[in-house]
Amino acid sequence: MKGSVYTLIYAAVLGSACALLLTGAAEFAEEARRANAEAEEALNILLALKVPLPDNVTSKQVVEIRNQNVQGEERYVYSPPDANGTVLAVAIRFAGRGLWGPIKGFLALEPDMKTIRGITFYEQEETPGLGGEITTKEFRGQFEGKSIIGADGTPGIIISVGGEDAPNKVDGISGATMTCDKVQAMLNEAIKSI
Repeated sequence: MKGSVYTLIYAAVLGSACALLLTGAAEFAEEARRANAEAEEALNILLALKVPLPDNVTSKQVVEIRNQNVQGEERYVYSPPDANGTVLAVAIRFAGRGLWGPIKGFLALEPDMKTIRGITFYEQEETPGLGGEITTKEFRGQFEGKSIIGADGTPGIIISVGGEDAPNKVDGISGATMTCDKVQAMLNEAIKSI
């Protein structure tokens, strides 16, 4: 009986000490975590908008470049100080359910609001080598210069393997049809808000 009480007290003290240490570490790292999240979002906005970035740019510099060149919280308007008020591009956020988890990113459009300038995915949990290929430069590069309006005047993007070419069609990823369908749906939902 005495040994069982000792074991319970020891486990309770050890568990409490570990919980306090983990809570303290989380509190201590919270500011850095928030700064990293802000820098990651800023970098993805800048990449989608094709804002030039210097080599070896730091996280702090990324946030500064975003603040100097991009305005807005829902629509991210790229109008650098030397552009004299001219809008060079606009980005919007998109998000939705992928096959295995959320997919989030930014879609940037040229000033005509019909031509895609760039796209980034900053959160995804898709299968590596299949749906996870949406983050590759090769897949994302296909969107550049594509229209968000079909030949028949219907707004939207088509992502499919094979089929006829269209001004708003991007080649899908073979073996990742469900991921591509979900990305297509979330992009088309975002395009409706433009």
